[in-house]
Amino acid sequence: MTTETARPSPLQRVSRILLSDYFVLYLSLAYVAALAPFYPVLLTPANISNVLSNMWPLLIVATGQTFVLAIAGIDLSQGAVIAVTSVICAMLIAVTGNEAVLGNAPIWGAVIDGDGGLLSGVTGGLAIAILAMVVAAALIGLLNGVAVAVFGMPAFMVTLVTMLVVSAFAIYLSMSENISGLPEAFIDLGKGDLVSVYFGAQEESKIPRKVIYSFVTYPMVIAIAVAVFAHYLLNRTVFGRYVFAIGSNIRNAQISGVPVRRIVVAIFVISAVCAAIASILYSARLEAGRPTLGAGTFLLDVIGATVIGGTSLFGGKAKIIWTFFGVLFFVLLSNTLNLMNLSAFQVDMVKGAVILAAALLDVLRTRITRETAR
Repeated sequence: MTTETARPSPLQRVSRILLSDYFVLYLSLAYVAALAPFYPVLLTPANISNVLSNMWPLLIVATGQTFVLAIAGIDLSQGAVIAVTSVICAMLIAVTGNEAVLGNAPIWGAVIDGDGGLLSGVTGGLAIAILAMVVAAALIGLLNGVAVAVFGMPAFMVTLVTMLVVSAFAIYLSMSENISGLPEAFIDLGKGDLVSVYFGAQEESKIPRKVIYSFVTYPMVIAIAVAVFAHYLLNRTVFGRYVFAIGSNIRNAQISGVPVRRIVVAIFVISAVCAAIASILYSARLEAGRPTLGAGTFLLDVIGATVIGGTSLFGGKAKIIWTFFGVLFFVLLSNTLNLMNLSAFQVDMVKGAVILAAALLDVLRTRITRETAR
C-alpha cells in the first residue's frame, strides 16, 4: 500500500521561494534576463567589470550594516565615517599639497603642506595612515555604541547626530576641498587587479589597441575576505549567537546572561570599521580624499541592499550571503537605470520604490515565518 505525499499548495510554493536564501539571486538573474535583450551592453565585459568594481566597496559597508540591523538597530553614520576617514588618510599620505586649494584649511601647514602629508615618504607611512583610518572609525563606532548600549539612547537619533557632526568635521578639515596627489601604492588598493582579460580593438576603432577588463581585483579580494570573516563571526561563533539573541528579544537576552552592552558596542564598532575599509577602496579608486564621500543617497543604497537581501528590520534574522545577493541586485539596478539614461530624480524615485518594496517584503517574510512556526 502506497501513500501519496500531499502536494504543496500555490501559497506554500510562494512561501518557499520568498524564504529561500537564494531568492534575491534568482530575482537578479531574472532581472538581467528580462533587460538583456533590450540593453545588450548589459552583458558586455566592460559593463560586467564596472558592475563588479561598484559592488565590492558597497558590500563591505552593507556587511557592517547587517550586524546593526541584526539587533534591530540602524547606523546612519556610515557615510560620514567614510568621508572623514577618506580625508584623514589623504592628508597624511598625499605626496604633494596645493596651497591654492588647501591654504585656508586648518590642516594646511600642520598636517600637509607643499611637500605632501605628514607621512609622505615615511617608511610604513601608508600602513600607519590606514591604521589611523581604522582607529578613527572605531572611536566613532565606540561613541555610537556607548550612547546606545549604556545610555539607552535610540540608535536612529544617535547615529543621525553622529552623521551630521562627523560629516561637518570632514568638510571643515579640508574646507570642502578634495585632497589629491595620493601615492600609487594606495591607489592600487582601489584599482589594482590580479586577473585581467585583454580584448582586441573594438570594430569601430581605427587604431589597433587592447582593452583591459579587470575581474579579480584587490577590492574584490578585500571585500570577500571581510564578508567571509563576517559570515564566520555571525554564524559560527558565540558572538553571533549573542547578536541574534539580542535582535530576537533583548529582554530575554539580558535575562539569559548575554552581555548585551558589550555586544551592542562591538557591533557599532564593527559597522564603523567596515565603513573605513570601504573608504580605503573608494578613496583609492577616486585617487583623492573627498569630504563628501558617502553623502547623498549612498546610505539608502546600503540599507536598501541589506534589507532586500533578507536581513530583517525587526532584528534577529540576518545572513551575509543575503547581503551579498542584495548588494548584487542593487548594483545591477543602479547600472541598468544609468543605461536607460534616466535623470537623477527618476533614478532616486525608482530606488525609493525598490527600498519600499524591500521593506514590504521583509514584513511579508516575517509574517510567513511566524505562520509556518505555528
